[in-house]
Amino acid sequence: MSLDVLRSTYFSYAHSIISYGIIFWGNSSHSEETFKVQKRIIRIIMNLSKNVSCQQPFKELNILPVPSQYVRSVLLFLTKNKDQFMTNSQMHKVTTRQTFDLYIPATNLTIYRKDVYYQGIKIYNHLPKTIKDLSGDKK
Repeated sequence: MSLDVLRSTYFSYAHSIISYGIIFWGNSSHSEETFKVQKRIIRIIMNLSKNVSCQQPFKELNILPVPSQYVRSVLLFLTKNKDQFMTNSQMHKVTTRQTFDLYIPATNLTIYRKDVYYQGIKIYNHLPKTIKDLSGDKK
């Protein structure tokens, strides 16, 4: 089969299953197993051996690895629901370098720290300012 047919087959079968609800399970301990399966599929498509790195084949096929899909999905969720999040400037009146970052609520529970709400804030705050400025644009 041609590479285009194999890539289309990947997107119709594997990608749809992998990306379904990834914002909820992408930070779990089982995501590593899913990533291994995804790499196995990429190796089959590209006809590679087990010990070859998949980094370049992911780029060649224009497919996001599971961890990158998780980050993308969380950031899309955050930009669509930006009104649900508060900035540091709304919480504190002191001007700092992090004034326009999103406010991270204090928590002691690990389960809350793995939540999409908390992880979205952490990921968003680590983005460069130029990308944060684009977050108002839906495209």
